Amino acid sequence: MTSNDRSLTMAPAPDAPSRPDRDPRPGLSGLEPGVLEAWFAERGEPAYRARQVADAVWGGRAAGTGEARTLPVALRAEIDAAFRFDTVAETELQTADAGQTEKALHRLSDGALVESVLMHYPARPGQRERHTLCISSQAGCAVGCPFCATGELGFTRDLETAEIIDQVRHAARRLAADRRRLTNVVFMGMGEPLLNLDRVLAAVDALNDPRWFGLGARHITVSTSGVVPGMKRLTALGPQFTLAVSLHAARDALRDVLVPLNRRWPIAEVVGAAREHARATGRRVSYEVTMIGGVNDTDADARAMAELLRGDHAHVNLIPMNPVAHTPWTASPMDVIERFEATLREAGIATTVRRNRGQEIGAACGQLAAERAGEPPAAAVARRRKRLIDESAAALRGERSHEPVPTGLGD
Repeated sequence: MTSNDRSLTMAPAPDAPSRPDRDPRPGLSGLEPGVLEAWFAERGEPAYRARQVADAVWGGRAAGTGEARTLPVALRAEIDAAFRFDTVAETELQTADAGQTEKALHRLSDGALVESVLMHYPARPGQRERHTLCISSQAGCAVGCPFCATGELGFTRDLETAEIIDQVRHAARRLAADRRRLTNVVFMGMGEPLLNLDRVLAAVDALNDPRWFGLGARHITVSTSGVVPGMKRLTALGPQFTLAVSLHAARDALRDVLVPLNRRWPIAEVVGAAREHARATGRRVSYEVTMIGGVNDTDADARAMAELLRGDHAHVNLIPMNPVAHTPWTASPMDVIERFEATLREAGIATTVRRNRGQEIGAACGQLAAERAGEPPAAAVARRRKRLIDESAAALRGERSHEPVPTGLGD
């Protein structure tokens, strides 16, 4: 471990088992169209069997083929031998905010941990009841943002399409038990979605397809820390889902520290790609800004962001930083956030202050997974905290980072 490391090596939990091999059976929810039909045809089964399986997978209530009563028992056994009905091996569920926030820690077949968070918003005047799920696209993350618990874990692997979708299916089953339905999905959990773009797009297609989950594209949000090639690819495809950009700072020196891939794709390139996306799709871009006390919440930062985004088809979400272990930072005071908001609004930029949910259950991205991974060595924590203090102080003086771009971020 050196002072240049972007994440902490977590000590294994005392009772942590060795990681098993990944289950080679494909997940049913991630199959490309036609695969299941062809599989049944090879076995001389009628074409409607694929529809029966799809109904069980996407109907919202079945947790396994054993609950697919329209299928013969022997055929259920064949399906289980060839496919996984569910790619999630185990789920630990915690609730907060009087049941309005549910955090799920999912263990996958190889022991990798990912998280999803289901947030309930009761109906109010002018707005219907909403149930929004935040899902993961990778186990861990290569970007290494220092205010994010996932960044401490480092990168494990990309998720399969079915492993992404099955987080949604788990939440849908919980909601269906109360005769409720998922209304929104956001790719803002663990990982950088645009570094696993093919599988994320396949998951979005499945969630959007009326034959399967049937969630409208405008109810799906895909986030990025600023992977410009991926953003340009999305623009070329012309999707109607919402693009969210984790901005966090409008000055390159500071964003170098807060979002390390800024050293590869600086602010001008990221915002330029977002502007082109908004122009090409007609969809407003959402910018996410985690507000960190004394770091990115100054009047100078507010003015810089106002100038950066003035006149854009954009919306800014200001989010108080969730408490994250092993960082020297805390959330900005609410009066500071509100002053920041006022500066953006005066520039004509739509801005919302988002209240945190589920702090007592570690609802910030990656916190439960980090807890399960165990505590890193105290010396590593101390080095990390000192590095962040030194780097943020230099950034506030306008000094650009000389640290290398994190590995695994592509070109």
